Order: sequence, then C-alpha cells, then structure tokens
Amino acid sequence: MINGYDDDEVGDEDAFISAGDVLQEVPADEHEPMDDGDDAPDDDDDYSPPSNALQAFTAHTGSVFCIAAHPSAPLAASGGEDDLGYIWDITDGEVLVKLTGHTDSVGAVAFSADGEMVATGGMDGRVRVWKRVGPEDYRRWTFVTELQGPDEVMWLRWHPKGNVLLAGSNDTTVWLWQLPSGTTMQVFAGHTGPVQCGQFTPDGKRILTACAEGTLILWDPRSPTPVFKRAPFGDGMDDAPPGITALAVNPASTIAVVGPPPGGVRVVSLSKGEVVGALVGGHKDGESIEAVVFLELGGKDVVVTGGTDGRACVWDLGTMRLRGMLEHQSCILPTSHATVPTSHATVAAPSNGTAATPSSGTAHTGTTPSSGTAHTGAGTAPGTVKEHTGHRAPVLAAALGLGGAVVLGAGDDGVCLVWTTEVDEEEL
Repeated sequence: MINGYDDDEVGDEDAFISAGDVLQEVPADEHEPMDDGDDAPDDDDDYSPPSNALQAFTAHTGSVFCIAAHPSAPLAASGGEDDLGYIWDITDGEVLVKLTGHTDSVGAVAFSADGEMVATGGMDGRVRVWKRVGPEDYRRWTFVTELQGPDEVMWLRWHPKGNVLLAGSNDTTVWLWQLPSGTTMQVFAGHTGPVQCGQFTPDGKRILTACAEGTLILWDPRSPTPVFKRAPFGDGMDDAPPGITALAVNPASTIAVVGPPPGGVRVVSLSKGEVVGALVGGHKDGESIEAVVFLELGGKDVVVTGGTDGRACVWDLGTMRLRGMLEHQSCILPTSHATVPTSHATVAAPSNGTAATPSSGTAHTGTTPSSGTAHTGAGTAPGTVKEHTGHRAPVLAAALGLGGAVVLGAGDDGVCLVWTTEVDEEEL
C-alpha cells in the first residue's frame, strides 16, 4: 500500500484526474524546469565551502594525490587519479605544462633541489622526468626521459645537492638513477615488503629506507650492500608490531626517527644502527605514525610526528620528552617542511577539507591531516594561528612554497588550492 492506496486495487489501467478532483489551481512560475537533482541543494556539486584560498587550480579531473612546490619560483607540480601531472603557476592557476605519459594514477611528484627538473611517479611503475628550457624563466619545460624498473612507485626523492633521483616501490626494491641521462645507478634489494618511506640523509652521503614488514636499511649510494639492516622493532620497547610508515633524518645526518605502528616512535643511531631512545606519551595507543619532520631550532634536534590520531607531537630529542602538541579532528598524512626568515611553522592538512597554520615563531614544517582542512603551526609552544579552507573533500597532500610564504593543498575533490601563511590581525 502506497499513500493509502492498495496497489492491487489500482491495477494496470491508466489513471486520469477529473475536474471534480481538482482542489486548487496553482499558477506556474516563469522559472525553467529543474533538472534531475536540482531539488537537492545539499548535493556535493552545489556545495561551496568557505574558502580563504588565494588561488585554485582545477585542471585535474579526479582526486589529486600529490603536490610539490618549486624551490624558488611561483610554480607547483601536481599529480592525480586522471593519470596526469601538471606544472602550473600558483599566482593565476595557469597550466604551464601537461605532464603526460602515465597509464595509471600519478602518486608522486618532486622538483630537483635546484628546480631545473621535475619527476612524476605512477602506479604504472613509470618515472617520467622533465627539465626547464632556457635560462629566462621557469615557464617552459621539455620531456627528458622515462625511467622504468619499479612495479609501482610509492615515493620519489631527489638528492639534496645533485641530479640523482631515488624511488621506492611496492615490489620491495629501491631504485637510484642519474639524470638527465637516465642511467640506473643502483637497484637496492633487501626489503621483504613494500618500501613505504625513504630519503637521502641531508648530507647526501647515505640513503635510509623502510618497508611495510618493519625492516630499516641504511645504504651507501655507491654500493648495493646495506651499511646496516635492522629487523622489525620488537625489541622490548613496547614490542611494536612490524611496519614502518614514516621516517626522517636530523640535519646532522646522525640519527633517524622512525614511526612504526602503533605510535611506537623510535630514535635510531645511524652510526651504530641501534635504537637509542623511544618517544612515548604523545600519540594514542593503537594509532599509526604517518609523518615525521625535523625542525631547525638553533642546532637542537626537535622533531614533529603526526599520526592517525590527529595529533602532531613536538619532541625534544635531547631529553626524549614531549614539548608540545597540535590536535586535529582527523588523521595527519605525510608532509613537507620549509624554513622562513622570521619564523617556523607546521602545516597540517586534515581529512575534512581544511588546512591550518599553527604558531610559535620557531619552526616551519608541514603535516597533512586527511580531513579537508590544512593547518599551519610551529615547533615551540605550538598552536594553530591560521586555518586554510576551501576543499570540499579530504586534503590528500600539502606543501609549503616560496620559502614558507604559501601553502599548497591537493584534495580528493580534484582541486589544488593556494593559501598565504601570513596572518591577519583579526586571526590573531
């Protein structure tokens, strides 16, 4: 029975309205008839969240998984679900180069340290490299080469001083290439699971990688043999289960902080390959560490860890104690950092569609919560001073550009946004 009528009584005959059935005539207005879905104002396509973004980039046709800022020019590179990457102008959103050639999602993008080259890495296992054309500006780029070898590229890192590119793969291998020739320098084999994170040490002399099975390996770029290989962290310090999800190396290239779940942050000596400390009491039990970033604070070793509990914890490695905490409503994802002349800040992109800028005037770093908001904060006495809004879906990646003057966000809504980290008086 529907609306008081029995379906069996209606039958299959056509039904008509007679004049006696009319209760009231309502004049039609002059508006055009609505399309399907026009009566749902809360539909995602009609929703326009508050935004304090300076610029939006909308060329992608699917989720944007990665974003990188040029080291000096007002440019960004992004990659996404549409199998494409772009180099674009952050001042006006203009497309400078469409980075084609992938047959699956582009999940990694990175500019070289000097800004002369950019690389994209895809789920198709391809790494494609472009370089700047001419000395005049950074608006003209040309394709250089395609690098093949990995099964699926999980991350890309450039050498801090040279044109050498590092890539981690889900097939347990790590690849090292010389550019622009594209020569394979090394294929590092020693992990037993997807290589989820890795980087060059800041001095460029070593490579540190970690996998989903919990193995941590230090490499010499000139040799395929590990300097040391550390088994999963079940060493009596809380017996953390295997699986390293994030790591970072201090500016002096002497220690590393690694984040195996659940919240079992370890401090490792790179000269000995031994655990020298554990950071406890910050993250919630059972949560994973998704971001680790060192801050530059007058020669002190201070590190920020971000987790699926939405917490960005600031640690003093001199005392192994918690220094402060920023809390977000959703998990914090991998991120980047930058140092500015007047202060340092932490950028976090939660999964709710916003971003923010914490304060303290001492350290500029980046964390990316998966909530759709990005936050900018700082290392000493941290607190959010600016929230960057405008995304309609989770923020999947964030980066700092122009020396920390702007924040770039990449969203699950297919949009990239640009915000300033400058704080207005009314935001204080």
